[in-house]
Amino acid sequence: MSVRFGLLGTGFWASETQATALAAHSGTDFVGVWGRDPAKATVLAERFGIRPYDDPDALIGDVDAVAIALPPDVQAGLALRAARAGRHLLLDKPLALDRDDAAAIVAEVAAANLASVVFFTNRFSANVDAFLRETAETGGWDGVRATMFAAIFQPGNPFGASPWRRERGGLWDIGPHALSIILPVLGPVREVTAVDGPRGTVHMVARHDAGQVSTLALSLDAAPAAVSHEFVFYGEHGLATVPSGDRTAVDAFGTALDQLLHAIATGSTRHPCDVRFGREVVDILAAADTARRERRTVELPRTE
Repeated sequence: MSVRFGLLGTGFWASETQATALAAHSGTDFVGVWGRDPAKATVLAERFGIRPYDDPDALIGDVDAVAIALPPDVQAGLALRAARAGRHLLLDKPLALDRDDAAAIVAEVAAANLASVVFFTNRFSANVDAFLRETAETGGWDGVRATMFAAIFQPGNPFGASPWRRERGGLWDIGPHALSIILPVLGPVREVTAVDGPRGTVHMVARHDAGQVSTLALSLDAAPAAVSHEFVFYGEHGLATVPSGDRTAVDAFGTALDQLLHAIATGSTRHPCDVRFGREVVDILAAADTARRERRTVELPRTE
């Protein structure tokens, strides 16, 4: 039996990734879409043969699960409303921009025994997933150095006009992707510090539970000639470089759908990238943001 899905969001990511995957998936009944711009919702609905909604709660009421592709502060409120209505969640990263908002979503999902997945794109590529499992099992890593330099504000980039990305920068936009790769191997973060660099770069250093150290350099506004993406774990086994994802964003989102649908069918409420993991990522980013602004080291509280 197909799971009825609603999409909240009408931007480039919503239409070209999430809607495309939802429409193509054999296990979903793509019911409708809501967006903050009704005209865009109408266009997207006509493209996929679904219903445009002018009220998000009406759409939430007509489905079993929602996919959300909206700025994280907007997503957080809608995800909470959907969870309170008993709807399963397929969310974008970061889960929220505020620790309390993230914690509220986690609490509601737990209370209602809902399935949830936060979509960190490369975590749903088979080769990256296999690498992380093998690397974590091998152990003996002292740390990782990660560089994610993007140049999204160049002409023609579909994400360059995003106000929240301009305001929050690489720490909050691509930082979640970095942490989604690092945490499965090195484990929870206990303290962070961070400093600003040129071109909106944030340099973050994190100490993990067992003393390993992550160093991250993140920017959305790098010089085009400096665009790069590299993760290298180092330790007693030498160096291990994380491979590039082997799936398109649409295919990766389809895999996330597969996994959420499996969780719904089996009654499972735990997933490696569920809202609990999403909250862990938000906690680290918020601590790094505080460290950056206040020029100090920030310790993270332990959570369940």
